[in-house]
Amino acid sequence: MVKIIKEDLDIEEALKKKLEFICSFCNTDCVIQNGSIRTIEKTNLSYVEPHRIKIKGITFLAFNYETSIYIENLSNKILIKDLEEYIKSI
Repeated sequence: MVKIIKEDLDIEEALKKKLEFICSFCNTDCVIQNGSIRTIEKTNLSYVEPHRIKIKGITFLAFNYETSIYIENLSNKILIKDLEEYIKSI
């Protein structure tokens, strides 16, 4: 039987502050859900689940220590510094 171990990851404090700061400029709130690491026991396979950030009904995905943020899925990427413009354009 395959056993999957899930360990929660805390969002990096600097990333959290950046996101909250950008949202305060856009007069909106963000809901942050921490990501996790999922590992299959007795193997070297693991999956890093990104942090999920909900802003204006859109889910953004972020990883710690990254300069990019993903929109809805991992194929649409923008820089965190451009997030304010993107939110204002919605």
